[in-house]
Amino acid sequence: MKTKPYQPHWYYISVSDCPGCNHATTYRKRRYTKRPERWEDEMEKSPSGQPSQSALFNEELKGNRRTQGGIASSQGVLSARVGGNADVFPQILALHVSEGSVVADVTHGKGIFWKKVPPDLYVVRPTDIETGVDCRQLPYDSCSIDCVVLDPPYMEGLYRRSTNHMAGSGSHAAFRNTYSNGQRTKGGPKWHAAVVDMYFRAGEEAYRVLRNEGVLIVKCQDEVSANRQCLTHVEIIHKYERVGFYTKDLFVVVRANNPVISRVKKQVHARKNHSYFLVFVKPPAGRNAKSMRSQAIRSRKSGASGGGDE
Repeated sequence: MKTKPYQPHWYYISVSDCPGCNHATTYRKRRYTKRPERWEDEMEKSPSGQPSQSALFNEELKGNRRTQGGIASSQGVLSARVGGNADVFPQILALHVSEGSVVADVTHGKGIFWKKVPPDLYVVRPTDIETGVDCRQLPYDSCSIDCVVLDPPYMEGLYRRSTNHMAGSGSHAAFRNTYSNGQRTKGGPKWHAAVVDMYFRAGEEAYRVLRNEGVLIVKCQDEVSANRQCLTHVEIIHKYERVGFYTKDLFVVVRANNPVISRVKKQVHARKNHSYFLVFVKPPAGRNAKSMRSQAIRSRKSGASGGGDE
């Protein structure tokens, strides 16, 4: 006959016999536990020989209590903000990238993101296609970079086989010069597929060069292509998680002014006046994205890290 691995022990509850009076009856119930000595100790400590419910509860929680800390504040970094990229980007760095980190901005362009970041906080390696560095083929060793910043052109109108067909012609030339290198696309997918193909291949390369627990910051925007809604930020998240990244954060940047809609006949989609910063983390060795839990950034000086949000 098999015996139970648990030992039976008694605990007591008091139930009032009649409402409005102090008379009570004590009932004894059986309880099984792997640690009978805890219950025996309580029985010895109780003057009446019956352990109180509060004593049992406190004993049961001993060693498992969580002490709350922190302070109340309304000054935290928010997930959405009206403003420009240069306003939001320093907050993302402060929240997710340790000072002194090696940051490879692989689509640096005119350096708009860095306008409000003190130059001595990070070791910045600015590159782009104009400097001869393709974000899909980076000149860095594997697991050598702390943070990668990726902001390729995110409109399908900037991926055309002919410069005459590219977005940003005429009076909008400044737009093309700011958000692309102005060169035509040679081969590869077309239309919106060309946009996500750039993000996908650049993301895989970023995963290669990032060290374990390295951070990838991606700027993107959804678009309507061929009268079809394309949620680019969702596509990127799904792809990058298949690559192995953990999606740690998302920021929404809302334009301060209204965008101009050209050649309107009948509007069928809301005009996009917001974009995204996505923050991904490469899991440490032996971990995967599903087992990751967000932690405060590590100090490169002390090596210490804080806990998650309270």
